[in-house]
Amino acid sequence: MPVQFVAAIDQGTTSSRCIIFNQQGLIVAVDQREHRQIFPRPGWVEHDAAEIWTNVRAVVTGALRKAGLRADQLTSLGITNQRETTLLWDKATGEPVHNAIVWQDTRTSALCTELGGEVGQDRFRDTTGLPLASYFSGPKALWLLENVPGLRARAEKGEIAFGTMDSWLIWNLTGGPDGGRHVTDVTNACRTMLMNIKTLEWEPANLAAMNIPESMLPEIKSSSEVYGQAVGQLAGVPVASALGDQQAAVFGQTCYGVGEAKNTYGTGSFLLLNTGERPVASKSGLLTTMGYRLAGERPVYCLEGSIAITGALVQWFRDQLGIIRTSDEIEELAASVDDNGGAYIVPAFSGLFAPYWRSDARGVITGLTRYVTKAHLARAVLEATSWQTREVVDAMYQDSGVEIQSLKVDGGMTVNNLLMQHQADVLGVPVIRPKIAETTCLGAAYAAGLATGVWQDLDELRSHWARDVEWTPRMGAEEREREHGQWRKAVERSFGWEQAEA
Repeated sequence: MPVQFVAAIDQGTTSSRCIIFNQQGLIVAVDQREHRQIFPRPGWVEHDAAEIWTNVRAVVTGALRKAGLRADQLTSLGITNQRETTLLWDKATGEPVHNAIVWQDTRTSALCTELGGEVGQDRFRDTTGLPLASYFSGPKALWLLENVPGLRARAEKGEIAFGTMDSWLIWNLTGGPDGGRHVTDVTNACRTMLMNIKTLEWEPANLAAMNIPESMLPEIKSSSEVYGQAVGQLAGVPVASALGDQQAAVFGQTCYGVGEAKNTYGTGSFLLLNTGERPVASKSGLLTTMGYRLAGERPVYCLEGSIAITGALVQWFRDQLGIIRTSDEIEELAASVDDNGGAYIVPAFSGLFAPYWRSDARGVITGLTRYVTKAHLARAVLEATSWQTREVVDAMYQDSGVEIQSLKVDGGMTVNNLLMQHQADVLGVPVIRPKIAETTCLGAAYAAGLATGVWQDLDELRSHWARDVEWTPRMGAEEREREHGQWRKAVERSFGWEQAEA
């Protein structure tokens, strides 16, 4: 039997990557390109979707070249993507009608308040599992329809397609204007506020409330099935999975059992807890979301804690403040002091996500004295990620009654040993990094390989998972709770800084 290879495209917030895996789930080749971050106004974040599509084609070519493979040697291709980032494009030309509005963008804050009406933030929670927030895709699509001249009329004529980045890539990979498949999967659809999380179909009442024509929407599919055959550089390769990036990490970390949890540390951080075949309603500021759905099987649900700014705080420390030249310098600088010197940084640059959902919050630095140095601030930057994660874990316990016994971690920040040790300290449980840290791409590859027979079942995928490093708690309980109290005081100082724009 010939050796089988699966490619995964990871279209992320700051870059696009292609990783090729072999049948043992090991990385054969990687290629990556960053794209521009566009900031038209404070709180607004956009991407050029045409630039992203160009970069995706380039990284696919680069990964194949590095692996020494031809496209026809790929068994299948999977996709994982930044979620909620919203794009509308012309079905006939394939041209985006506006830059994509990124998940971090807060321009729809006032619109979400308006949509909530007398009911407020929970208006759509029963059907979607989500609070009304600028984070999600539906209000972003409505903003585009209302603010791009002539767009609503074109959408109502059926000329416009809506999608998150998975839909944009699948459509282009499978032909674009010439027969491209307009689809999405349940994990991406559930982040639009337009899909009913129980029926897994577009919810007519929500479409009506947001005045979004159903003709714009992609067809909702499972996370693991052949959506179509690629054309162009990947001609004939089955496009066989789509998962939002955080759900892809759940799949790659093999969190297939109830109570298993993972945290991905990227631009933001996202902690998901598998709750099985039933959605668990949150009363503690979490999201009820899809975990994944395999073709022909019942869906798997998760509770999710979404943190807007973690890795992006390190980028801010590097790029806006210029205190470090490269991101990896922060660990050495932070390790040069024993603690944060009493300083805390709350990175509410675009408001706070879970468990607060405060769009009026803005970033603060508290506890400053003449004693505090740039090294203490570096430590406070890293600790902000740990404390935000702690608050999400606490909320998960309140909602589910499940105590996390350990936390599987992945993403770029997990190479920072100081951060991972602090994370174990503030949680009071072991933190475990797998040997394959690229679990987002791995999850997309696993789902594509399941759909095309590379792997037979979930047990086979579990057999590939292996532990790399484990950090165990060193901090005493009294110190942990004292520090947590200081963090909570800092968070409260971030509230109420921003008035929603009309």
